[in-house]
Amino acid sequence: MGHSQKEKAENHERVVRLAAALFRETGVDGIGVADLMKQAGLTHGGFYRHFGSREDLVAEAVEAALADGSQAARAMLESLESTGKEDPKTAVKRRQALLGLLVDGYLSAAHRDNLASSCAVTTMAGDVARGSARAREAYTRQVGMYLELLVRLIEAERHKARRAKAIAALSTLVGAVSLARAVSDPALSGEILKSAADELKAQLA
Repeated sequence: MGHSQKEKAENHERVVRLAAALFRETGVDGIGVADLMKQAGLTHGGFYRHFGSREDLVAEAVEAALADGSQAARAMLESLESTGKEDPKTAVKRRQALLGLLVDGYLSAAHRDNLASSCAVTTMAGDVARGSARAREAYTRQVGMYLELLVRLIEAERHKARRAKAIAALSTLVGAVSLARAVSDPALSGEILKSAADELKAQLA
């Protein structure tokens, strides 16, 4: 790859990563193309050398934001591969410990407050619902990966029962964080997170 092509690729990646953070923080309509390019250290006129349209940028940014969650989910799924080599009791304890870490991390004040680096399944749900087919397909894949992870972590005899619990758990995680971010009362916000975490862990233990 020549120098100019390498530089173009690096600039493209910088714009996408910046957009992925800003869209999570402010929403897709929270920043215009001109301000985005300025923050990326590039000219407004250079936008169309990288993207065919603003919609293309939004789709790439959604994919990039969701990819952050994919990395964490894949790492946890990979850690579960070794449970087949453990005795059943040890495997159950490890799955419960991982589930507890996932719930506590997702329903933490840090995750609630750090919008720019937070899970895009929560922060971008509204934007994606009104977005392009490409963005919705990426979102659907990420939801599917989270459900796969939860199904692997939840204890139940039948796959159908585990999947139903996984869907309810993911809905609770996403909904609780959304509510906790939206309310104006800090005490209520914290109460929402703690109550959701306690109930989920009790139901899924």
